Amino acid sequence: MAGRRAALKAIDWLAFAERVPPNQRTMFNNLKTRSDAISAKLTSLPEKAAAIDWVYYRSAVAKAGMVDEFEKKFSALKVPEPVDTQTALINAQEAEANKTATAYIEASKARIAQYEKELDKFRNMIPFDQMTIEDLNDTFPETKLDKEKHPYWPHKPIADL
Repeated sequence: MAGRRAALKAIDWLAFAERVPPNQRTMFNNLKTRSDAISAKLTSLPEKAAAIDWVYYRSAVAKAGMVDEFEKKFSALKVPEPVDTQTALINAQEAEANKTATAYIEASKARIAQYEKELDKFRNMIPFDQMTIEDLNDTFPETKLDKEKHPYWPHKPIADL
């Protein structure tokens, strides 16, 4: 039975609950309650459906041949199982997301290394109250005034101020 096979796939509700934000906790609880109810109902059903007593219906139904026709149609009836078309797409999306996350983690590690260098620079520099203008310009080159290019005060273009 396809439904029973689908129900055998267990859901790790504890791991799922850790990922649910607090504002969606009630929706999560409703989903879990509904899932548990459906799972309990599915497990209460027998593995195979009860066999139809065709002999009884032949004796009970007055119209001759009707039960034989139903029996023939019933035995010919095959309910198709749904084909899984989404798992491959989901796996591809998951692989793409993992690749993107790995690239983001690597970029983040590179930024962290750069920020650590800048932080180390700030920790090891002379305190501002003890700095001279030359020390300031050496530590922060963007503060150096270009007196050759802009000989008059403020020695920077007005748009850059």
